[in-house]
Amino acid sequence: METIENKTLPNKEECAGALKNVFDAIYVLNGKWKLPLVLSLMQSSKRFNEIQKEINGISPKVLANELKDLELNFLIKRNVYPTTPVSIVYEATDYSYTLKNILIELSHWGENHRNKVKGKV
Repeated sequence: METIENKTLPNKEECAGALKNVFDAIYVLNGKWKLPLVLSLMQSSKRFNEIQKEINGISPKVLANELKDLELNFLIKRNVYPTTPVSIVYEATDYSYTLKNILIELSHWGENHRNKVKGKV
């Protein structure tokens, strides 16, 4: 995988557009739960309670709100099945997989940062 650490930053003219793009991305992915939720659903489709068990510390209210936001931004899909009782299953969309490289880079950065803070780097 190609990392972007050796690429140059945008010049002064490109910076305004790049900054707007970063703000747009942060607006959609804001908060501590959205990326972990997307990652969880990229691994497999899940019901609400399964997600809540996997993502430690998220309250039902926050989970419901985050799932709605992710659905509005086309990152997850909510499937309703007419069973008794009704089954609702959440799944990652094809669009959510466009975040794959970002998630990999964030994982690498998080590991490096953790090691730096612990004094291993």
